[in-house]
Amino acid sequence: MSPSLDLLGTQTAPAQWIVIATAVAALAAVVPRALWRLSRNAITIAHEGGHGLVALATGRRLQSIRLHSDTSGLTVSRGRPTGPGMILTAAAGYTAAPLLGLGGAALLGAHRVTLLLWLATALLLAMLVMVRNAYGIFTVLLTGTLFLLVSWLTGPDVQSAFAYAVVWFLLLGGVRPTFELQGKRRHGGAPDSDADQLGRLTHVPPTLWLLFFHAVSICSLIGGGRWLLGV
Repeated sequence: MSPSLDLLGTQTAPAQWIVIATAVAALAAVVPRALWRLSRNAITIAHEGGHGLVALATGRRLQSIRLHSDTSGLTVSRGRPTGPGMILTAAAGYTAAPLLGLGGAALLGAHRVTLLLWLATALLLAMLVMVRNAYGIFTVLLTGTLFLLVSWLTGPDVQSAFAYAVVWFLLLGGVRPTFELQGKRRHGGAPDSDADQLGRLTHVPPTLWLLFFHAVSICSLIGGGRWLLGV
């Protein structure tokens, strides 16, 4: 079935059981450690994409994005080493997935499934241009291809279920990385994490930045979940 190119059109909301089923599926991809090792790659794409997008938005020069098989990543931008642009860029990583999920939930709450799928595809293709390592190119290309195939080859019901599953995954998967970072820092790991960089840039303790990341992810999950569930 050919896709609808009416990006601003609305689609029929799925049955409530589908919304709940996609939430359960997303949770199953986030909680078990074995599945999380694989699915976390998608959160890393959002994380590094967030750094890159905000770097460009604040006038910094984006040089490269790298994604690694251990689900770590690195985004390099050039510009002033201090100041608002650098602070916003550093803060964008751990907040990217939750905020993307929140934005996606707002679109789905307005029944804009087609718009969500094509916006996600466009962001992935734009990110692909800046990826500079083979594994990163593979993961972004694979993810983008999946969105394209769903958008072009499936019907409205499948597209809707896929979109809901993706948004639930961003909301739920956006919560876990901050807890992981908190655990690493508790045991002396990740000395150059985003929270630590922000601490040096702002003279605000990294622990408070961790609390900020927690607040963004949990509030996004609550707000986005309400939109998705229609409550």
